[in-house]
Amino acid sequence: MSFLKKTLASFGIGSAKVDSVLQQETLFPGHKVKVTIHVYGGATEQAIDNIELKLCCRYIEEVHSGQGEQADSQTRRIAQTYVLASWSLPYAFTIASGETRDFEVELDVPWHTPVTIGDAKVWLETGLDIAMALDPADKDILTVRPDPLMDGIFTALEEQGLRLRQVECEAAQGFALPFVQEFEFVPTDGPFHGRWRELEIVAYRDADKLQMWFEIDRFQRGARGMLASLLGRGELKRQLTIAADTPPERAGQQIVDFLDTSS
Repeated sequence: MSFLKKTLASFGIGSAKVDSVLQQETLFPGHKVKVTIHVYGGATEQAIDNIELKLCCRYIEEVHSGQGEQADSQTRRIAQTYVLASWSLPYAFTIASGETRDFEVELDVPWHTPVTIGDAKVWLETGLDIAMALDPADKDILTVRPDPLMDGIFTALEEQGLRLRQVECEAAQGFALPFVQEFEFVPTDGPFHGRWRELEIVAYRDADKLQMWFEIDRFQRGARGMLASLLGRGELKRQLTIAADTPPERAGQQIVDFLDTSS
């Protein structure tokens, strides 16, 4: 084995490579996803200490950048990464030059995985842990669609003339995760047109139920969303919990009725 090849591999030149292939194009919260991990040997034999698979998402956190009296007025929006689920190979192995090793993995997609609409981003990150060398990595951007319950609610809101304008994952306190996904709707026609300027919804889904928080804006409040000013302060007043086994159409009508009577 060439000393030069060993040295180059330690700098990532001619090193082993990794590639993850999903068995489906679209993911759904609460389901499983099958992943095939391909590891390709490089120019020289290498010991692989570990393979790690991570399902990640991005959320935005506002960080105060000022000092003294200006600390609250000067903020920066910083993108943060949260690991939703992970998997590790429970043993080490050696891959020979030119060899290919395949690993079949089944990964749970958590119920609270953000839907990839608007600025929300979810991806799969695969890394090889190689001693004394740069660790190769693979990153795949994923598409996550709403589960049937959430899809039924979005459909019902759309039928009432509410258009989805913006979706963001924002840092928040007081929730199970360090962030929440916020959906912002505007009425373009229908019964809420002329009554509201916008509707903001935060949703948190688990295996048993769907929790939703609402804020209705009847007046113009500028660029900063209402929920963004309330999150983490325990001031979200309108809340509705829907059982997971509720038929999607019934859940959608339940949300519409709730919003109509509470506004």
